[in-house]
Formats: sequence, C-alpha cells, structure tokens
Amino acid sequence: MRKVTTLLAVILLAAFATSLLADSVVEEIIARVNDDIITRAELARNRQQLEEEAKQKNEPLTPDREKDLLRDLIDQQLLIQKAKDLGITGDAEVVKRLDQIRQDMKLNSMEELEQAASAQGTNFEDFKQGIRNSIITQQVISREVGSHISIPPDEIQKFYELNKKEFEGPEQVQIAELLISPAKDEKGNPKEDQASLDAAKAKADSVLKEIKGGMKFSEAAIKYSDGPTAQQGGDLGLFKRGTLSKELEDVTFNMKVGDTSDVIRTKQGFVILKVIQHQSAGIPPEKEVEPQIQEAIYMQKLQPALRQYLTKLREESYIDIKAGFVDTGASPNQTKPIMTAAATGADDKEAAKKKKKKFFVF
Repeated sequence: MRKVTTLLAVILLAAFATSLLADSVVEEIIARVNDDIITRAELARNRQQLEEEAKQKNEPLTPDREKDLLRDLIDQQLLIQKAKDLGITGDAEVVKRLDQIRQDMKLNSMEELEQAASAQGTNFEDFKQGIRNSIITQQVISREVGSHISIPPDEIQKFYELNKKEFEGPEQVQIAELLISPAKDEKGNPKEDQASLDAAKAKADSVLKEIKGGMKFSEAAIKYSDGPTAQQGGDLGLFKRGTLSKELEDVTFNMKVGDTSDVIRTKQGFVILKVIQHQSAGIPPEKEVEPQIQEAIYMQKLQPALRQYLTKLREESYIDIKAGFVDTGASPNQTKPIMTAAATGADDKEAAKKKKKKFFVF
C-alpha cells in the first residue's frame, strides 16, 4: 500500500474527528457540500487536532496549514461522497482493521473490543464509521488518482543518479513472516506439549505447500499467520546484519529476493520467512532500490494529482461557503447553489440535527 501524503494524512485525520455535541444544540453550518454540511464545531475540532499533532512533533501550527483547515474538511466530504458513487463500502476492510485493533489490544473477541470502547464512554458504531471513512477515502484516491500515475524507466534512472548517496547503507534484508503458533491454554499462553507442537508444525507444512503451489505469501500471511504483522502480509521491515538471531540471519541473508524459507522452529511457534529485498552494503545497484525509487516518485506525483482531482470534484459539485470562511481549494469554475433564505434556514436546522454524532479514537 502506498504511503499517504501530507494531504491524504489530513483527510484521514479528519475522518476520525471527534464530536461532543449536546442533543439540544443546533450547530452553526459554515459550508454545504452537496447534501452534506460542515459545522463551525467541526472546524474547531480539526484545528485542535492539528495543534495537538504539531505539539507532539514540537512544531508550531503554521498559518498555511491553518488556512487550509476548511479545505481539508471539504476534501474529506467530496471523497466520501465519491465513494458512494463508486459503490465503495469498505465493509471487508473495516472488519479486518477492527480485528487488527482487537489483536493489538490483546482482546479475545469483538464483544470485548466493544466493551472496552464503552468503558471509555465512546460509541463503537461511530468509531467503526470513522475507520470506514478513512478506508474508503484511501480506496477512492488509489482508484481515481493513484492508478493513473505512471513512472517510466528513465525517471527511475534519473532519480537514482541524483540521489545515489541517499541509498548508501549497510547490508540489510527486508523480510516477511508467516507464524503458526501452537494452540493456547486457558491463560492465553502457547501450549508446549508434543501434540500441540506437532499440530502447529503440520499446519505450517501445509501452508508452505500452498505457497509453493502458487498462493501469494502476503495472502497466506493474512489468512493463516498468528503474527502481529499478518494484516500487512507479514512484512517485518528491514534488518541489518546482527539484528536477527544467528539462525534467522544465516537463513535470510543467504536467500535470494523472492525466496521462501522452509518451516523454522522458534520460541513463538513455527515460522516461514520470505525475503522481499536484499540491499548490499554501500550504494546498492539501481535494481535493488527500484521499489523505493518508485515509491518516492509516486508520492511526489500523487499530491498535485490528488489536488487536481479534488478541484475537478468541486467543479462537479454544489458547494456553498458561509461569508467569512474561505475554501483555499476552491475552483473558479465551481457552481454555487441558489437557495432562498427561508429554505436555507429550515434546511440548516434539519441538517445540523442530523450531524450530531459522537466519534472517538483509541
């Protein structure tokens, strides 16, 4: 999956915006985006979130970032609306993401996750909706923008020549794992009796056979792995020499890129490893770092392409901004809806009432 840009990160951050509105309060509407609205409270919450994020990074919230707050909220609404048009629901991905959160929190079931949310005074359904919004905006961007970005070979070569020094480093391998753990006892610890170990080993052998038979390693990891990186296809990242156990280092550093290991016994269970890339010490040849170069060029191209796409969505939409507020992403070709004062007032109250929800973030 492509890494998100600063722009996309903001959009995804907005998708998790918290809302603490009392039922008796009718929020002030500052923008209409087709059939959706944006309130002053949402804008204030977005500003607060960015201030907290900047504080964590020891950086001030710059005037440029602050002036784009309303633009980012409009971007989010446009992408969510586009997802509906495209039939993107994110249902399967929401289930996987929630299950990953459950595993990270070491909970045994979704019911326990919901109980943990309730214990914090949060609404589980609204949290799920926040996750759904982040997933579908990513999918819209990937389908509508990312899929149209091309990276010809000459661009890769030029980037490599200009940035060779940046790739210099020690020898390291990027590996993925697929872990099969023995069954657990009532305390949640792996059983160590021979029958449990034999069953886990047999399952690992069976999974390895499926991989050798053509199943993608990443798909097998998502389906079978008991490891914490299962939902990422087992990707563990890069390891320098000396950072892995000697047994695993001897295996992985002698494998070719794309190779899969035999089943290996570890303290956690039985693991199968795959080498994703193997970087030589010093400045690696272009071929070795080509995936990183493609990623870097992709990200350089994505942000302006995304902004161009969002401008197009604005031109196809009806967007009305309240006097005193500015959408810095506005296009001069946008069509402003025509509404009577009476209709607007009645619609504002009804729309604002529908907007009252409580979101939370773990």
